[in-house]
Amino acid sequence: MLEPEHQGRQRKNLAEALRSLRSASGLSGSRLAVRCQMSQAKISRIETGSTLPSVIDVERILAALNVPEEIARELLELARTANVDYTAWRTHARLGLHQKQAELKALEQSSTLMRHFLPAVPTGLLHVPEYAAATLQPGVRSEPARDVPRVVQARVARQAVLDDPRRRFVFLMTEQAVRWRRAPLPTMAAQAAHMPGSPRSRMWI
Repeated sequence: MLEPEHQGRQRKNLAEALRSLRSASGLSGSRLAVRCQMSQAKISRIETGSTLPSVIDVERILAALNVPEEIARELLELARTANVDYTAWRTHARLGLHQKQAELKALEQSSTLMRHFLPAVPTGLLHVPEYAAATLQPGVRSEPARDVPRVVQARVARQAVLDDPRRRFVFLMTEQAVRWRRAPLPTMAAQAAHMPGSPRSRMWI
């Protein structure tokens, strides 16, 4: 399922891995930049997740850090997947993100058992409207601009499937998924309070 939090999580995982490898190598960001023939600012943006590196960028960084082949192969695959998903996300942004919500709704309605592992952010099925709006603020610009209220409405409408007794949902969530600040504190508090007490949560782990 291609949702904003999914694409953001891939970028975050890649950024953390590259930052950890650079730190383990003992190189500073400026030294790595010289070896990769990149600017230090670009290395910083990649390591903080604000910029999604291309596969070529990742190849250059891994080569400069002398990363073992097996680890390099895994990270390059993650970079390829992240870039493919980013391109797909831009396409949905141009066409209208509410249409993607309709696709997800159809998938959920066709399933009798859905298991969600949520290491970074809650699934849209558990969002309060304010949190959904915060996670949908433009991260990928589109023409025309995204209609966030319409997408929020479509996302919240998907949650009706949780009331269907024929379906079962299992949500496995890390502490980081609850604590990662994606919205103002009052919204974060409302989201945290909503999830365990929601009558729609059939199973909570």
